[in-house]
Amino acid sequence: MTIRILLVDDHSIIRAGYQQILEKHPEISVVAEAETGQCAVNACIKYRPDVVVLDLSIPFKVASEEVSSACGLETIRRIMALGLHTRLLVLTAMCNEPYPSQAVTAGATGYLTKHCAPDELISAVQAVSKGQSYFSAAVLNEMNVGTEAQSPLAGLSKRELEVFSMLAESFPVAQIAESLCLSPKTVHAHRANILRKLKLKNNAELVKLAVRSGYTAN
Repeated sequence: MTIRILLVDDHSIIRAGYQQILEKHPEISVVAEAETGQCAVNACIKYRPDVVVLDLSIPFKVASEEVSSACGLETIRRIMALGLHTRLLVLTAMCNEPYPSQAVTAGATGYLTKHCAPDELISAVQAVSKGQSYFSAAVLNEMNVGTEAQSPLAGLSKRELEVFSMLAESFPVAQIAESLCLSPKTVHAHRANILRKLKLKNNAELVKLAVRSGYTAN
């Protein structure tokens, strides 16, 4: 199945370069481009891409009025608010905190720096399109991944860690249940216990913690 991509960057030459890299893969197709956040939202509504690859340093214009020159985070929030199945992959020069953490909180499941290799960009697109998370090593280091002894995950059981890891990769409950030989009801119970122990409200917060703790598949 072809992975349909929307490229969002305010420099046309950069978008052209990304398109050339991505479309070398036979199962990836760039279906649309956008240079502002509002154009990206409109393109998502029109084209329903599988993955949006976007820079954080993009303007967001409404009625010809520029709201900000760096509104990638707001763009992510608005795309997520559409309720589509589109995944968000950040590709930016802004790799310092708090940007990665803010992007994850907004809804991104992948984050790369513009120093990444072409092959890594393709790998990230493939992972994110499957509902998995992908963060480059530089980004993980910037997010201050702690040691296991310092991690709040130390309070989880072995089974809860297995469920936590799969939830962080956005696997559906049915697939988690099948993989771990559990009933869906038991998986839901583990999820509730995990959220309670870690004092998390939802899966978005769970993914953010997973990134900080190194429980994502790159």
